[in-house]
Amino acid sequence: MPAHRYAIYLAPNEPFRTFGQHWLGRDADTGEPSPPPREMAARPAEWVEAPAHYGLHATLKPPFRLAEGTGPAMLDDAMREFAGTRTPFDVPLTLRALRGFLAWCLADEPEAIRAVHQLADASVRDMDRFRAPPTPDEIARRKPERLSPLERQMLRDWGYPYLFDAFTFHITLTGMLDAERQAAALAQLSSAAGTLLDTPLRVDSVSVFVQPEPGADFVAARHYGFDGRTRDGAGAAYLPA
Repeated sequence: MPAHRYAIYLAPNEPFRTFGQHWLGRDADTGEPSPPPREMAARPAEWVEAPAHYGLHATLKPPFRLAEGTGPAMLDDAMREFAGTRTPFDVPLTLRALRGFLAWCLADEPEAIRAVHQLADASVRDMDRFRAPPTPDEIARRKPERLSPLERQMLRDWGYPYLFDAFTFHITLTGMLDAERQAAALAQLSSAAGTLLDTPLRVDSVSVFVQPEPGADFVAARHYGFDGRTRDGAGAAYLPA
């Protein structure tokens, strides 16, 4: 049986993967807890409850139910073909607040920004045939009345408000925090990370994550390397090769 929902993500590789899964307290590849080390032990669990549900990732194409007439094997074939046309690139990251939460975002480097946008835009367009239209309830949960006109248009056309010209690459590290907790989280993350952000993020694969059933945590199903190699995660059964 297919999973309840699928998503196309950029799953950070090392050294960001290990740091991020410890910070979130969960390994999306295995679905198992990843207890934070001593330097992160003071991090309150409620700070990361929301992003831990989805696993460490940057969204390329947000979660969707499979469209009628498509299936997991078709999605797998399309993802293999899609990844095989891509060339690896590096992007510098910075830690900052975004819409009320903290995330690793792109540093201000035009070439990196352009490359990431091209990857994300292609993911949305090329894989949209697999996306079932959102239900009225799914639209309502996005609170369209609070969105800008551009974001409402993205929601109507693509089922998600933050795409194309409204897209901001980010790897979410906290849930929504007030100013005081945001400052505390920023201090903890900066201290624990040390020189981590001196290293650029290597983008050399895209991934499919799955939500096996409504309300379940997302887990990685398969990572598709731009070199043609793949690596399976705990959700591989929902994406048969």
